Amino acid sequence: MFSGIVEEAATVVNRISEQGNLHLSLKCSFVNELKIDQSLSHNGVCLTVVDLKDDTYTVTAIKETLDKTNLGLLHIGDKVNLERSMKINGRLDGHIVQGHVDQTAVCTKVEESDGSWYFTFEYTFNKEMAKQGYMTVEKGSVCVNGVSLTVVNSKDNSFQVAIIPYTYENTNFHQIKEGTVVNLEFDIIGKYLSKLIRYME
Repeated sequence: MFSGIVEEAATVVNRISEQGNLHLSLKCSFVNELKIDQSLSHNGVCLTVVDLKDDTYTVTAIKETLDKTNLGLLHIGDKVNLERSMKINGRLDGHIVQGHVDQTAVCTKVEESDGSWYFTFEYTFNKEMAKQGYMTVEKGSVCVNGVSLTVVNSKDNSFQVAIIPYTYENTNFHQIKEGTVVNLEFDIIGKYLSKLIRYME
């Protein structure tokens, strides 16, 4: 379980494809605090540490993960938003994030506004999935590349988020431009409520 508050933008230092899997090695400032079998969020995707060596660690993404996320598009040198799992006695500064990406979206516009930025994202809209909570709502929560954000200008297949300078500089949002593919996780509370309402009909 995560909160969508990114600790650091880790750097991809190696990638190895093996059959349908992709092994990613990354470098971050707290590698010496990690352990084998630990779960970390990478651009919003929960992955398990499988190897530790010197100042890097390695995780493995299976084919299903690669099909549904942007991890397969990563190159050496790319930044990846990183968050360790939430402590049960900690404050929930973002929102409840499972680390289970629902689908990807594409950035269609980046606008600077008085020192902050507005990012517009479009995703494939499916009416049946929307009925199950796979959608955004105005002022609701959404997780973009592992970052907990508030939705503005929510439409059927698009939404905007406002990014402050700190988030822009300390996550991989500074690398996102028009055409960049990002990971989306819709709000789990909305999914539960949608299902409960269907059962009450």
